[in-house]
Amino acid sequence: MRSTVSPNRIATHEQARRLLTELPGPRSRALAARRAAAVASGVASVMPVFAAEASGGVVVDVDGNSLIDLGAGIAVTTIGNADPEIVSAVTAQAERFTHTCFTVAPYEGYVEVAEALNRVTPGSHSKRTALFSSGAEAVENAVKVARAATGRSAVVVFDHAFHGRTTLTMSMTAKEMPYKHGFGPFAPEIYRVPGSYPYRDGLSAAQALDRTIEAIRRQVDIGDVAAVVVEPIQGEGGFIVPAVGYLSGLADWCAEHGVLLVADEIQTGFARTGDAFACDAEGVVPDLLTTAKGIAGGLPLSAVTGREEVMNATVEGGLGGTYAGNPLSCAAALVTIDRLTSASMLERARAIEATVRPMLERAAATDARIGDIRGRGAMLAVEIVDGEGDPDAAAAKEIAARMHRQGVITLTCGSDGNVIRLLPPLTIPTDLLVEGVEVLIDALAQVA
Repeated sequence: MRSTVSPNRIATHEQARRLLTELPGPRSRALAARRAAAVASGVASVMPVFAAEASGGVVVDVDGNSLIDLGAGIAVTTIGNADPEIVSAVTAQAERFTHTCFTVAPYEGYVEVAEALNRVTPGSHSKRTALFSSGAEAVENAVKVARAATGRSAVVVFDHAFHGRTTLTMSMTAKEMPYKHGFGPFAPEIYRVPGSYPYRDGLSAAQALDRTIEAIRRQVDIGDVAAVVVEPIQGEGGFIVPAVGYLSGLADWCAEHGVLLVADEIQTGFARTGDAFACDAEGVVPDLLTTAKGIAGGLPLSAVTGREEVMNATVEGGLGGTYAGNPLSCAAALVTIDRLTSASMLERARAIEATVRPMLERAAATDARIGDIRGRGAMLAVEIVDGEGDPDAAAAKEIAARMHRQGVITLTCGSDGNVIRLLPPLTIPTDLLVEGVEVLIDALAQVA
């Protein structure tokens, strides 16, 4: 199980899966008991262990077990955990100051991050950026900006969408359990339509787009639509990759009708899909783009970047937040954005797909329960189905649980909970990545 680390990362831990105890071990079990007595039960965790340290492609728990990380904190530690350059930048900033609130006493780091995002996001037009703290906060502010810029109120979202956990972004999210259950009533003027899900709908891009537009027309006057908010690849909904041409067709329709296209790139951004942003695959230039997750190497930061005239449509003071664009997060983001938009990191994401996809395809050739393999770059998924081709959430849950017991961190997703998703840090060594996928394939074989 030994490994050398990727040349892009100097690991501080041996890059190996190592199980010293059963999972969870005694210290994790003790912490679980303390957690049960202190933490609200609505806060769930995927893994039964408690993390102590992490770097490269491993997470080390409090019992000394070293786990293969195929989750990256839900696509957050794309650059690898505790990256030395990020640690150095954050430490240096913390020694200068940790907070002033940019809306009180501004600082250069915020401006530098905005400049970087204006430069690297799709499109060569003049842009402006506002920073926030979480992905949901970015989406919510994108909607605010779109409404202010257009003078319209309606927002179109999609089946299988996930946009966050605030009242507005819950309203935009499709999945009821657990994200919306018991939390209504929800925000008005949200209209949900079908998108493109090639494995399930069998439609071409043009057919899926016609269906989308017809669904919009049936529900709302197009002259009232401020924005269409779309994930270029749907994340929590099941890593659904739309048919080629769907996203660009949607962008054209929005432009024709004066509707702002908002690309939610919170999970897909910053090299995750093998492009700097998932929109790049079809040359789509959104009016507004939201980012978070991989933006700052694990520190909380998010952003809305968009056309100058759109972003400047709100009144002065209409955007902001106490912690928005925290200086420590900005210091981390400057390192992360530079690294994750480099050619080497983009190529690394593509290389991860080139390694993993053939392994999964070989397994699918002999196992009909693998209904679909999809995704791009280091954002890949396997849809698990039963003998009739229907979603099999129970099997997916058991596969993930077996992987967890074998020391591999992985996540499920999908509207039906039947999708295994793989989100490794780009700095994971190839042999460790292969080992993690082999555990997945073995777990699949063991589940009846």
